[in-house]
Amino acid sequence: MGRKIKDYFTIGLKGMAMGAADTVPGVSGGTIAFISGIYEELITTIGNVDYALVTEWKNKGFAAFWEKLNGSFIVALLTGVLISVFTFMRLASYLLEHHPILIWSFFFGLVIASIWFVAKQITQWKIANFIGLILGAILAFYITTLPVGASNDSYMYLFMSGAIAVCAMILPGISGAFILVLLGAYETITKAVHDFDLKKVAVVGLGAITGLLLFSKVLKWLFQHYKNLTLAILTGFIAGSLNKIWPWKHVLETKMFGDKEKVINEESVLPWNFNGESYLLYAGLLMLAGFLLIIILEKVAEEKPEGNAANPNV
Repeated sequence: MGRKIKDYFTIGLKGMAMGAADTVPGVSGGTIAFISGIYEELITTIGNVDYALVTEWKNKGFAAFWEKLNGSFIVALLTGVLISVFTFMRLASYLLEHHPILIWSFFFGLVIASIWFVAKQITQWKIANFIGLILGAILAFYITTLPVGASNDSYMYLFMSGAIAVCAMILPGISGAFILVLLGAYETITKAVHDFDLKKVAVVGLGAITGLLLFSKVLKWLFQHYKNLTLAILTGFIAGSLNKIWPWKHVLETKMFGDKEKVINEESVLPWNFNGESYLLYAGLLMLAGFLLIIILEKVAEEKPEGNAANPNV
């Protein structure tokens, strides 16, 4: 059964949630896609983009091409993502600067619930799955401890940053924004978005499209052949990323990038060992709110299944 207008509106809202998550260095839009029930369709749709689509257009016309592309799904989702990136990024930057403990607490609760959600999709636990989970967690944790890179605004570097970051964006766990921070490109890109520097935004976008088309084919193959193992690794990724979004941290090292001082190394500490106001009560309530939001999203997704899940041409 085909989708209706309201279904695509819902997909657009899910895209907005993904875009909002990816603007925060530590939260993955892929996690939101997974929770909202569109992850496998997203990976499959992107993975199906190849030269065969051009042949389909030539032989059967645009309508057949658009259906095989799952174009309406892509447009609805991408529209939501772009709206969110150009609106929420400013709010996210403000909250991270002025209320870091509170916003990290909310996302920490959200990600905790995401671990449970993704893990319960695994239908069979084998030794390989447990190993994959542990290795995924170790890798993600290691990534969160890497020092921040120096800023670089060359077009080639921005292209490569977009290609690498987008791989993280579609992986539940590690956020694309955090990868951009590590690469030293986050500030350059957020400033370009803020100033509507369309040339830099386009370069990053082209890199993201390139990386997305390549990496999605790998993920599509993994889901088709090793779904439980892939889910176990993704569960580990999400768990390992918790270190990045732990609300209470001590700054260990800072460095000047141009005229701005940036934190390049920090460690997580317990709230009662935090230097400053811990806001423990409010933080706890926001963690609970983030956790419950995921539970609610899951229930909504279960009660309202989408029309034609993935592209029928898979």
